[in-house]
Amino acid sequence: MKNIQQLMKQAQQMQTRMAEMQAKLAEIEMNGQSGGGMVTAVMNGKGELKKITLDKAAVDPDDIEMLEDLIIAAVADAKNKVETHVAGETQKMMGGLPM
Repeated sequence: MKNIQQLMKQAQQMQTRMAEMQAKLAEIEMNGQSGGGMVTAVMNGKGELKKITLDKAAVDPDDIEMLEDLIIAAVADAKNKVETHVAGETQKMMGGLPM
């Protein structure tokens, strides 16, 4: 019976920590860049794209494909930074709990 109580307590602690982490993720913003900073993407910790910034030099009406590629690369960079950050934060928050 005591083992079940311990497991329930651990599950409750994990739920609390996960709820805290979800709230923090919404506040985190990471910037991704491409083209030497000509395109910047801002993404929150939940992976939601919040903003795209384009340098005027990146906008060439005769080469839309390059701009599209730069946008994709900036978003991918932001996503990678978010995933790395979230993985580190998750590890810190779950550090004391057995998995």
